Amino acid sequence: MRTIIMGEGGMGRPSSETTAPPLGRLYDVGERRLMLHRSGSGGPSVVFLPGAGLVGLDFLNVQEGAAAFATSVLYDRGGTGWSTSAPLPRGAADVAVELRDLLRTAAVPGPFLLAGHSLGAFYARRYAQLFPDEVAALLLLDPGHEDILDHMPAQAAELAERMRPDPAGMPELTDEQRRAAREAYTRLYAEWPAPVREALIGHHLASWRTSLRETENFETEVYGELREGGPLPDVPLIVLTAGGVNPYWAKFMPEEVMREAHDGVRALHAAIARSVPRGEQRVVEGASHQYLHVERAEEVLRAIRDLTAAA
Repeated sequence: MRTIIMGEGGMGRPSSETTAPPLGRLYDVGERRLMLHRSGSGGPSVVFLPGAGLVGLDFLNVQEGAAAFATSVLYDRGGTGWSTSAPLPRGAADVAVELRDLLRTAAVPGPFLLAGHSLGAFYARRYAQLFPDEVAALLLLDPGHEDILDHMPAQAAELAERMRPDPAGMPELTDEQRRAAREAYTRLYAEWPAPVREALIGHHLASWRTSLRETENFETEVYGELREGGPLPDVPLIVLTAGGVNPYWAKFMPEEVMREAHDGVRALHAAIARSVPRGEQRVVEGASHQYLHVERAEEVLRAIRDLTAAA
């Protein structure tokens, strides 16, 4: 069995300290302190679950957009962002239970519209399996899935496995790489408030291994959890598929193989949508996997509005 890496490329480190976040606050949840930022009112409450390598503040643009018509929440799971450390990788149930405890501690009213991106979609689905009565709707942003290999050409899987980096053996970023990354992040987060933008960029540059560590247990744990966790509840569900070229795959896959891989992802996402009575797939042409929510925020917010109305 091989893991297909969709290309999470964030540079966030698992925090070992509890420094104050530039936005939101820290809540005591069990043995950890977890960052949560909340605004808006009304229901269902929208909760954003970041992909690997990303943190809550990466979703500030769509979180603020959703706050115009609903309670809107972003957060950092343990081991990421401004939350305290946690051993990585983690089981999906562990992350889902932690999120539930955080939402209760922060008195965020349910039920919830869970918006999970990539790895975060695993956790959103696991939450829905464990606590179906607390979920009003699901939005999956270019999600990963345990059946991805059934939809991928064999050559793509082999290339992805061969090119998968080892976080322990990777050197630190060079000064040139750091400058290039800072410039790219500055363009990406140009519309973020300056204090948040600078803190977020600094955080991402501090450690870029988190995304690799978080995905190390896909085959050994997470895939099995989702397969054996039972069906999703009968709630409105929208899958947004990034229709642009995956820049990570483009580094090592021949064009024809990459095209077949993208076709496989679209077919997989269509199957996810068909798995529930009120499921729908929407392909967002030109959007990338990692930053669909930044590049096409209006499509994400339209989906959230539609799900809110349906729920």
